[in-house]
Amino acid sequence: MKEIFARRSIRKYKKQKISEKMIQKILQSGMAAPSAGNEQPWHFIVITSNELKQEIAKVHPYSDMLPDAPAAILVCGDTKKTNHGEFWIQDCSAATENMLLMITSLGLGGVWVGVYPRKKRVQGIKELLDLPDNIIPFSIIPFGYPDDTKKPHDRYLKERVHYNQW
Repeated sequence: MKEIFARRSIRKYKKQKISEKMIQKILQSGMAAPSAGNEQPWHFIVITSNELKQEIAKVHPYSDMLPDAPAAILVCGDTKKTNHGEFWIQDCSAATENMLLMITSLGLGGVWVGVYPRKKRVQGIKELLDLPDNIIPFSIIPFGYPDDTKKPHDRYLKERVHYNQW
């Protein structure tokens, strides 16, 4: 799957709108992620409001690319769907990565912007979007047509691979 190696963090976007069909495909790929006990403890908020993107950028110190992205998806964990404990974190991570791979597959670019576990970011975004207590903002994925090109990068490090013992 070439998207695994082609996916790069893209932070500059063209001012071209993203179709609803593309957004739905991205969301479907997130929901196709594996989850502990098949709990699927995620919710996704599609963000297209320029005003909201600017407000989030004021709360999150590393989201300066967000206002320029045509769209973003906020991935949230639902603590009411967590019979397997803290595995919602891995589940939301898998959903985030699936969506980044689909974004790449569609010829778009995106970047993973972490929210959880930074308390100030979590609280600020919860307040901005009026999230219920059981919903925890996990990551934001700004995306759009790339206005930046990055070549695939081989990150394989042989010295980090161990067989059967350290």
